Amino acid sequence: MPAALREAWTTLVPDMGDRHGPLPPLMLALTVVTGLVDAFSYLVLGHVFVANMTGNVVFSGFALAGAPGFSLAASLAALAAFAAGALLGGRLAHGARAHRGRVLHLALLLETALMLAAYVIAEATATPYTGTARYALIALLGLAMGVQNAAARALAVPDLTTTVLTLTITGVAADSRLAGGKGGKAGRRSVSAAAMFTGGLVGAIAVLHSSPALPLLFAAVLLTAATITTFALTRSDATWTNPL
Repeated sequence: MPAALREAWTTLVPDMGDRHGPLPPLMLALTVVTGLVDAFSYLVLGHVFVANMTGNVVFSGFALAGAPGFSLAASLAALAAFAAGALLGGRLAHGARAHRGRVLHLALLLETALMLAAYVIAEATATPYTGTARYALIALLGLAMGVQNAAARALAVPDLTTTVLTLTITGVAADSRLAGGKGGKAGRRSVSAAAMFTGGLVGAIAVLHSSPALPLLFAAVLLTAATITTFALTRSDATWTNPL
């Protein structure tokens, strides 16, 4: 089997004796969630991201320059909510640092609650979302994505950050044999990019051809399944649960 395909397979179906145990497929599920949520935020809430903070920094510059369709207030609200979520996620991670399964489970409990609250608001509010409803959705989703990103940072599963693909794609090219490297872990990195793409694609199709709130429902279902899975993992004493 080619190395890239083997890397992709072991990411999707990991060796439980590996240093990261069952974490890689869970990180991929969270990457799909990122694609779903950013599809909703960008297409439904205006030109704003709730997971991709690089985009919001750039959008803030666009808004200050007077570019149409960009809101400085919305971008700053997303940045503030994400930072607050990262703070909460960091406190959870430091509090449960002795067990990586507990870190992820606690973060997922909070993220799932925030996602369900956002879905309820999105479903109960008429579109287009404006005023209080819009900013409530930005705040809840920004908090959720901040918590997720903090947990992913604490778990530190290589090439599976769940929200950032710039360095992942750079690694595929820069570490490739063509560039003189050792191969660049193209399989794992490509699966991560595919997960984000899938979330974005499904989210966009749902927004454009069904219900605007549907991506949040899909994200909540994925998060609920991951939360249930990680509950069982909190009882494990395998090597992967030890902090890095």
